[in-house]
Order: sequence, then structure tokens, then C-alpha cells
Amino acid sequence: MKIRIGTRKSKLALIQSELAANAIKAAFPNAETELVHITTKGDIVLDKPLEKIGGKGVFIDEIERAMLAGEIDIAVHSAKDLPLELAAGTQICAVLPRADAHDVLVTRRGETLSEKPVIGTSSTRRAAGVRKLLNGAVTADIRGNVDTRLQKLYDRQYDGIVLAAAGLTRLGAFSDERFDYKEIPFSVLVPSPCQGVIAVQSRVGETADKLRGISDSDTYYCFETERKVLELLNAGCSSPSGAFAEISGGKITLTVTKDQQMSLTDSADTADRSNLAERLVRAL
Repeated sequence: MKIRIGTRKSKLALIQSELAANAIKAAFPNAETELVHITTKGDIVLDKPLEKIGGKGVFIDEIERAMLAGEIDIAVHSAKDLPLELAAGTQICAVLPRADAHDVLVTRRGETLSEKPVIGTSSTRRAAGVRKLLNGAVTADIRGNVDTRLQKLYDRQYDGIVLAAAGLTRLGAFSDERFDYKEIPFSVLVPSPCQGVIAVQSRVGETADKLRGISDSDTYYCFETERKVLELLNAGCSSPSGAFAEISGGKITLTVTKDQQMSLTDSADTADRSNLAERLVRAL
């Protein structure tokens, strides 16, 4: 079995695709995988906010077209970058075990922030969290991959930037001694739905059915529940909404917010996860 994996060309995207390839080869020892590099609109247009160029779909449109044309068999995505609607005839067939879902404030090593620091983020959600975390902070748009953003911080274009802990971990960036890293607690900033999750997309059919075997069931339930919150809130990439679910002892605990100002948390049996999402969103 040969599986062609469509992926963006950034260092993080390639690492995540290799993780998926390793999971496939662990489950199917005779499988052969090939990474197919695809450039998306989101990789090309870096001087405009995402909502100005098409929202989250700018990271997957070209990849979905390649999949539907039969040029690739599956695609690997950061699940938080997925739009609500996937291309017809495709599905998320698997998700890998979730990494740390926290956001992280990154600053230059040993420097104290000024009273009105400039914090780089293009996320409305993260901007809301920064204002809660740092009284007087100003946010400024920043685009580019993680390495590019870290270099912009080092070059003093910003006093700090906010990045996902999952990406920093996968890149090994926490060992970069140029920077200090401060985890932002969920009480201050609820993560983007599905942050830290790697999702595998495929055409509906035999490959999808086979690859369900590499999916982490608890992560999939959380993925599904947080996507349900997105759907109920009709939240796009410019929304400050957040959702985070975790499972323990057959129970799922879900935290939701639509503005990062007020959040609600409740638990239910895992089988009742959809109703839990509906109940909490109605109560916001």
C-alpha cells in the first residue's frame, strides 16, 4: 500500500506529516508513504490578515483540489486551521494524540516588558487574551511560519509574540535560548478549537476506512466536540471564541467561550458530548 501525503512545505507542516506517516507505517508495516509538497494561498499571501484573503480555507483549498484530482491520497493539517466545511467527498478519517493545547507568550530572554508592550499576533482570540494577561499591551499583526515569527521577535519588531505550545514543542523551539516562554493559562485564554491536534483528511472510501485504525479515540471525541462548538457559534478565523475538551474516566469536560471574557465549563458522559456542546453554547 502506497499513500501519497499532501502537505504544506513549512518545517512544522513537514514534521506533522512525518508524524502521520510514522503512525501509518506503525499500523501497516508494509505501507509506503510519500510526502507531496503543496503551496497554498495562505503560504503565499503574508501581508494581509487571514480574514482578508479567505479565512482558514486558504491553507487547504489547493490541497483539497489535489486530493480530489487523485494527485494525493491524504492530507495532514493542523486541525485548528480547518474551515467548518470540507470539500465534498472528503472527511477527517483520523486524528493523532493531542499535544499541549496552551498558547505561549514568547519574549526575548531576560528582558522585562515595558508598560505598553507590542505583542505580535494576527488572532483576534489571542489579542483578547493578551489584553487580559498584560494590562496596556498593544497587539500588532504578524504572519509567517513559526521560525519567521521568532526571528521577527528577535529582530525587535515586537516585544513579544503568542504561539501555540504544540507547534513550539514539535519544532523543538523551547530549547532556543534566545527566548523566554510563558504558558498562558486556560483561565486567561481558552485555546482555539482543536489546537494541538493533527488531523488526517482523505477522500471518502477505502483509504479512509483503513486509516481509522491510526486515530486516537479520545482525541477524536474532543476534536468532534470542539468542532461542534465552532459550528454552533458559526465562528470564523476572526472570532475570539475558544473551546477545549478533555476526557477522563469516560467523562468529557468542555470549556467554551465566544469572547474570551466569559467562559463556561461542564462535564458529561462521552456519549453525550454533542448535547454538552449545545447546552454550554446556549448558556453563553
